[in-house]
Amino acid sequence: MAVDYAVIVVYLAGMLAMGWWGMRRARSKSEFLVAGRRLGPWMYSGTMAAIVLGGASTIGGVGLGYQYGLSGAWMVFTIGLGLLALSVFFSARIARLKVYTVSEMLDLRYGGRAGLISGIVMWAYTLMLAVTSTIAYATIFDVLFDLNRTVAIILGGAIVVAYSTLGGMWSITLTDMVQFVVKTVGVLLLLLPIAVIKAGGFSEMKAKLPTEYFDPLGIGGETIFTYVLIYTFGMLIGQDIWQRVFTARSDRTARLGGTVAGTYCLVYAVAGAVIGTAAKVMYPKLPTADAAFATIVKDELPVGVRGLVLAAALAAVMSTSSGALIACATVANNDIWSRISGAVTRGGDSAEHDEVKGNRVFILIMGVAVIAIAIALNNVVEALTVAYNLLVGGLLVPILGGLLWRRGTAAGALAAVSVGGAAVIGLMAGYGILANEPVYYGLLASLAVYVVVSLATKPTDAAVLLAWRERLAGRGGQPAPQEPAEQPVAG
Repeated sequence: MAVDYAVIVVYLAGMLAMGWWGMRRARSKSEFLVAGRRLGPWMYSGTMAAIVLGGASTIGGVGLGYQYGLSGAWMVFTIGLGLLALSVFFSARIARLKVYTVSEMLDLRYGGRAGLISGIVMWAYTLMLAVTSTIAYATIFDVLFDLNRTVAIILGGAIVVAYSTLGGMWSITLTDMVQFVVKTVGVLLLLLPIAVIKAGGFSEMKAKLPTEYFDPLGIGGETIFTYVLIYTFGMLIGQDIWQRVFTARSDRTARLGGTVAGTYCLVYAVAGAVIGTAAKVMYPKLPTADAAFATIVKDELPVGVRGLVLAAALAAVMSTSSGALIACATVANNDIWSRISGAVTRGGDSAEHDEVKGNRVFILIMGVAVIAIAIALNNVVEALTVAYNLLVGGLLVPILGGLLWRRGTAAGALAAVSVGGAAVIGLMAGYGILANEPVYYGLLASLAVYVVVSLATKPTDAAVLLAWRERLAGRGGQPAPQEPAEQPVAG
């Protein structure tokens, strides 16, 4: 294992070095939060794929393959579908808005009255997303170093907090590019073919497993529908995803790069399910399905390769964790604290510099909070379900309504966020956190009140809608940066 340890240590040290490099780049709010809006297609595609394919997509995707066979790909597959839909239909308009958060978009569309409550809902979502990613460190470091759960969470979380605090989005972008390459090599090019070969090939897998393991719909139609509702629609509205869209240097980059990333997700989904199916052949009686990834890596891969594949799993967790952390801190600072305190800083280079320091402080505070909650919390699936139920139930309707329906009003948006969020929370208490009904009924309640209240209230002011259309067309807000080249890699 000495070689494997060396691979991991070098990888972790590299993450911290990139954080230090990013600190030298991030001198303004734009540089720190959205990498100066300067990423070209190559870096944009890699970093977008990295953030959406986290520990749940890697370890959880293999676990679903172990449990259900090829249909276990559906969870990650719906993530890819959501990213494709976002990129093709919405990303160009989102990029042209030149904002920093989803709540700022809602303020622009509805006239400045929807931001605080939507910010609180989005903050809760990004916080729980960061927590679930951080909990996953316990699984990986247990395999690597036999560390206890608390130490593993602190170690992995501290590294992510360090490089995210130092360089903001520039550090996260560079680390995500490395993580994207490591995941591609480790999971797609190494673990996938090795797992299939060790299982005896597809003919042997079909001979040893029930036929439902090779049924594309074997996981169940209702489950697939729920995945679409939560993950496909969740991709359309999450702050962590939008903040990456804001990094694109043009709307064409956002559309093209996101389409490439979404297609990559579809391939990754199938690969995880195949690896899990192969693990079922080799280890038919594992205690839990989520143990499939760690077991096949520990027992079947040669020295060195094992270290790289474990680094790939670590990369998957870190990319999602860092993206969720900066999103959480951005919302906490820009959408909640600044509104409550009235401390929005305006104008001048010194003001921009102060905002960088302020955002660094919030990343550090949120990072410590995430680590503490991760240590106290045990059930990853429940935490992730709460996060996505709140996001979809509370924010999907007012966000998509604002983009697609001119008649939607601020009162309708506020009612949709409040009723949808409250309905989801109440229904989770009644039906159970993992039930499908909370997001179904919460979303319907949000849609109903949005339409009814919007039609019953005065239409949005014409001046607000005019300013909104100008921003959507790219003729308002901050000017786009003039630098044509991204760094350090050309797009």
